[in-house]
Amino acid sequence: MKKIIAMLLAVVMVLGLAACGATPAPETTAAPETTAAPAETEASAEAPAEGKKYEGVTLTMWSMWNSNEPQGEVIAKAAEAFEAETGAHVEVVWKGRDLNQVLSASLEAGEKFDIFEDDYKRIGLQYADFTYDLTEMAKAVDYDSFSYPALNKQAVAWAGYLNSIAEQPQVGGIFYDKAAFEAAGITTLPTTWEEFMAVSEQLKAAGVAPLALDSTYADFTFYHHLVHKLGEPRIEELSLNGGWDQEPGVAEAAQEVIDYVNKGYLVEGAPDEFPASENKIGYGLAAMIVCANYVTAEVNNNTQTEVDWGMMPYPEVPNGVANAATYAGANSLAITKYSENPQAAFDFIMFLTTGEYDQMMADTAKQIPADNRNKAPAVLNGTVETLLAAESPMSWCASLQANSDLKDSIKTLCINLYEGKFATGADFAAAMQALY
Repeated sequence: MKKIIAMLLAVVMVLGLAACGATPAPETTAAPETTAAPAETEASAEAPAEGKKYEGVTLTMWSMWNSNEPQGEVIAKAAEAFEAETGAHVEVVWKGRDLNQVLSASLEAGEKFDIFEDDYKRIGLQYADFTYDLTEMAKAVDYDSFSYPALNKQAVAWAGYLNSIAEQPQVGGIFYDKAAFEAAGITTLPTTWEEFMAVSEQLKAAGVAPLALDSTYADFTFYHHLVHKLGEPRIEELSLNGGWDQEPGVAEAAQEVIDYVNKGYLVEGAPDEFPASENKIGYGLAAMIVCANYVTAEVNNNTQTEVDWGMMPYPEVPNGVANAATYAGANSLAITKYSENPQAAFDFIMFLTTGEYDQMMADTAKQIPADNRNKAPAVLNGTVETLLAAESPMSWCASLQANSDLKDSIKTLCINLYEGKFATGADFAAAMQALY
């Protein structure tokens, strides 16, 4: 009995001691807070500067450029600055022009990379199933307000949602040497085909050939005229199904081109092999060319000159469609659906295509800025305004090439048209129909 009582007393004493040890519970709770506070202060002192919200994140970008090209150099600088600002490391893989040869297989295989560059049409059609929907992120930064609506609408039309951001916008039309226009006394740019013919006569009288043309761009040049005459949907119908000789607009468009060629308005040798004819603008032998904006840098670089370039839309043609489209396109950036950090990837794309680095890209690579608040290089005066005014973009001969089996033959006939091999527009229309 005494042993039992002793044992009970011992248990009571142990419980009492435990209760005494538990009494300072607030102090025990406070101690970690006191200890944690200095730790947090110390961590704050060593922590990245404010704004480095992506510390530890690595993004992989597949680039269509090489590291030593102007575009590649700008991308590398932007990646370095983005890491310094946000903490995210951007690993750029320089794939060069071969990128689109491996892209489909890599996307289908689920290869892990975050960002890639390509033509915005391929991104919108061929790669749409593998791209991230950027709609909400774009809305959050009010992307529409500083980009180009025509390009955005087209991307959405292809993919069903915004799945690319323009990096290198392009616009087509007539690029001209301002000095040649001034020497010929031309003070007003032509807006109709009749006015364009008159301007060409003034240039010829002043001793400079009005229009340069390389065979590479013969179908693109005629496509401008035909789109203004018929519109792209009708051209696609003809390309797929035939009926060229039954559509009056085809013969009309071809006849207008024949009349232009017969007046001697093409520079000698045109249509030349690329880039022989376009270079004649740099040498002061020709005044205009129908092309996309990159022709300005090509001519200046090839001829080591500084042509004072201007740009104007292709003129409206007789009996044409209203509000004919202007060629517009872009090399764009997309985020793969496999990306584990799509917001960080989007933020880097915005970092590259707006503000300082977009302006650097425009100046260094002589291209249209992706951010319409930035300024185009002097050689691209008027391009931002033209692209912003475009209600819907005209493709690069897409409707004319809708029948892939015939696209090479159709291009040959376009070259023949500018070579003067057709006596009449009806002859050209008949030759087109004979392909079917």
